[in-house]
Amino acid sequence: MKQRYHNSQKEVKGMNTSELREQFLIEDLMTNGEIKLTYSHYDRIIVGGAVPTNGSLALENFPMLRAEFFLERREMGVINVGGHGSISVDGKAYDLAKKDCLYIGRGSKEISFSSKDAGTPAEFYILSAPAHKEYPTTLMKEADATPVTLGSAETSNHRTIYKYIYADGIQSCQLVMGLTTLKTGSVWNTMPSHVHDRRMEAYFYFDLAADQTIFHFMGEPQETRHMTVHNNQAIISPPWSIHSGCGTSNYSFIWGMGGENQDYGDMDAVAITDLK
Repeated sequence: MKQRYHNSQKEVKGMNTSELREQFLIEDLMTNGEIKLTYSHYDRIIVGGAVPTNGSLALENFPMLRAEFFLERREMGVINVGGHGSISVDGKAYDLAKKDCLYIGRGSKEISFSSKDAGTPAEFYILSAPAHKEYPTTLMKEADATPVTLGSAETSNHRTIYKYIYADGIQSCQLVMGLTTLKTGSVWNTMPSHVHDRRMEAYFYFDLAADQTIFHFMGEPQETRHMTVHNNQAIISPPWSIHSGCGTSNYSFIWGMGGENQDYGDMDAVAITDLK
């Protein structure tokens, strides 16, 4: 499991492109036959991906967690962005089609991932946060995620939002998790921008054509930077940073947060004309 440490606003102002990518971009999340994990020191979030191709993949423990097992003091949200698959939690199997979400509560010991068809494997996006209380492992299907369509073609942000783990959905200690799908012809996400000093956020971009890219904007509102992001790659966003993106075509992305609260509306808006 790789580690990423904190970076202050002052540090980020002086970073070049390769330094920004090294600190905030996760490029190799989805690798056939492997589980890839990155530990961020922003709110102790773990970002990962699991792509089972040759049988099931078991989630191992890591010495750096100083725990008896991975979720001894953690919780986890998983969204499938690939073919049909299943997740086994302490002997109980949960079937996940594309865009289904499974919350796995603290104290769950044996977790494994599998695909129905190795030719079109499941691709499980993983987000894990520290937890102080047990909540039940819960499956939510895409259709049950209360989809809401917002934006418009005129502003290039016509999109559907699916909320899974949040105050009025699947219960958790601190995880908040869902996904957004942009309509054909729409390319902007999270514009106007915002920050939320009380929570970090991670973005995972998927369903982007291989020959297309996304320009992800980060940094303080008056000191922005950007990185190019491709399909099945993730961004770690510090609490003080904006997190907006613009693609060369439409795409989908999973948003996930951990921090002081679970209030979906806890954000400090930034006017478009104030960005620099």
